[in-house]
Amino acid sequence: MSYLILFILFLPFKLIGKLFYKKTGRNLLIQTAKIGDFVNVTPLLAHLKHSDVLISKTVLPLAKHDETIDTIFLIEEHKKSLWRKFRLAFKFMNRYENVYLLHPNSTNLFFASVCNAKNKQYLSTYTRRWYQAPLYFTATGTVEHSKNQLTVDDYLKLADRTLTWRNVPKHATRPLRKPESYPISLDKQNVIKIGLSISAGNKSKTIPAVVWKKVFDALGDLNCIYYVFGPQSEQVWLDDLHREVGEREDIVSLIGELPLEDVPFAISKMDFYIASDSGNVYIADAVGVPIVLIYGPCCIEEQRPLGNVLLIGHKEYEKSYIFEAPYYFDRSREEMFALKNEDLNKISSFILNNSDNNQPSCKN
Repeated sequence: MSYLILFILFLPFKLIGKLFYKKTGRNLLIQTAKIGDFVNVTPLLAHLKHSDVLISKTVLPLAKHDETIDTIFLIEEHKKSLWRKFRLAFKFMNRYENVYLLHPNSTNLFFASVCNAKNKQYLSTYTRRWYQAPLYFTATGTVEHSKNQLTVDDYLKLADRTLTWRNVPKHATRPLRKPESYPISLDKQNVIKIGLSISAGNKSKTIPAVVWKKVFDALGDLNCIYYVFGPQSEQVWLDDLHREVGEREDIVSLIGELPLEDVPFAISKMDFYIASDSGNVYIADAVGVPIVLIYGPCCIEEQRPLGNVLLIGHKEYEKSYIFEAPYYFDRSREEMFALKNEDLNKISSFILNNSDNNQPSCKN
């Protein structure tokens, strides 16, 4: 509601500014969510070829290495005070010809609405509030997004209603950035290299250690090395895993070792990636790595990897959505991520069938 009031206060400046508006050919894309959501926006960025973006600083390390992005604005720097909000609003007002709003919370709706762009396309979601209606009136077009529609499709439809995810591939950085140095263990030969995300940020969407143990046991006859990706804050989850499975030579920790801009290249060195619905899963999808997604409570109709992926989960537990993601559920993580023998056999077969040698080999 407060942003509606801010828009009303800004409206006289917007109307006066409109008298001086000239076409610029510039695009503005607004998506202030986290890593996985940013990767799912990259097909739209690629389609547009050149855009300015309003994003979260969380994804800045990826965005600054993306040739489809010209100017970067960070939402955290512009929502701390009324002065900063109005300063960015004045900067946006007559700067753009096309505005694409992909993450329509009230803050982002305000910044999109103050623009005098000729073409403004807004995503409208199931979390839309009644008091946001006046801000939606400033759009020239909307794409209605539901829980059973792929986000990446609807993001692309903002620019062209005929596009789908099959028309434009994802990327993590464009081109894929190769760091000057990286952990030598990533070049290990004659093994199946499997990347893992053992946390999903949201604790309720994090695979329990007892479930990881079942996965390791199911792949015990294959010559696998597991690389654990994540920021330093996820060390607690690795400690929890070690308490369950013990200290193992086939688990290599990359926790806290890689800056985010180096993660896409490191994941590209993997043969497979196994995780729940985490940002790194979408990076793996973008760099063409086969994925085992144990999705737990997440709705895979709305957002999921779209390449070579094995989906493991149970429909009855799908209660978490992109624009409505609870932190607490009526079932335990152990129940939501439970794996049956059938699931474990599917994982083993997927790894075996997609491995280069296509043959199991026992560890020494």
